[in-house]
Amino acid sequence: MAITLPDIDLFVSMYVQKEAVISSQIEGTQASLVDVLQKDRKNKKTKDTEEIVNYVKATNYAFKRLNELPLCMRLIKETHAVLLSNVRGEEKMPGEFRKSQNWIGHVGSTLQNASFIPPEPSEMDICLSDLEKYMHEETAISNLIKIALIHYQFETIHPFLDGNGRMGRLLIVLFLKERGLIEYPVLYLSYFFKKNRNTYYELLNNVRIKGHFEEWITFFIEGICEISEDAIMSIQKIVELKKNDTEKIRSCSKGNLSNLLSVYDYLLKHPFIEADDIKDLLDLSKPTIHKILDNLTELGILELVDEEKKRYRQYVYKKYVDILSEGTIL
Repeated sequence: MAITLPDIDLFVSMYVQKEAVISSQIEGTQASLVDVLQKDRKNKKTKDTEEIVNYVKATNYAFKRLNELPLCMRLIKETHAVLLSNVRGEEKMPGEFRKSQNWIGHVGSTLQNASFIPPEPSEMDICLSDLEKYMHEETAISNLIKIALIHYQFETIHPFLDGNGRMGRLLIVLFLKERGLIEYPVLYLSYFFKKNRNTYYELLNNVRIKGHFEEWITFFIEGICEISEDAIMSIQKIVELKKNDTEKIRSCSKGNLSNLLSVYDYLLKHPFIEADDIKDLLDLSKPTIHKILDNLTELGILELVDEEKKRYRQYVYKKYVDILSEGTIL
């Protein structure tokens, strides 16, 4: 991937945001990738987008900490604290394992009619200790099968009062990173789990109740294969789009080529743009800025977000956003 993609850091940044959106959507967060990427001029953030931003922060934090710590319960708790900082769930002991009984079930369910009841706190501590040992145990089992089992066990233990699903999915890439199977956080199962949500929960429950491990592992490995192909296809689409649009800009006889390319590079990081953004970026006059926006629109690179709006008009690199947004629409 790193060889194919000209700017791996850019792709990783966008992919982490995409994963944050999908993983949060599974837990009921009502925000799309467009909501996260689109700038609000008044800088207002919704609770939903803040949760997604926190997921991105938690991912970046955990990957950096893996350079200093092994994958352990300490790192998991630290990451959980970042995930739930100043968002919904912040009152539910961020960064600390639960001290009370929780349960898994439909919204509004109680302990009496829960679909599954995780271990009580005293047993939970023993389970977490065993899980940590298993994560570092050298076995003949494939690492992909091992992380399928680790993810199942973490979700079954449900060690936090909130955020278990997101942490369990993040745990997958952290394990793969530590084992050297991935270098960057670009292999996420959330999209696969979201598409097959009912099957995902059913198979987890079947392991808990019936001991059907093989079906769960098969499902998990199928997900790894599918999302690997999706990631490669996304890379190829982005590379092709960048190549074609860069050629369009270079063949354009209007405007300053250097300015157009600078704005295009900015669009790859911030696909929603306004005149003030270009002012901050290049410190150009208003007529020159509007000419750049007009040129990129004529080339089919930019589109107006709201054609009826006359002031503070916002543009979007829609073809790029469409590629990134696959699977994130509510």
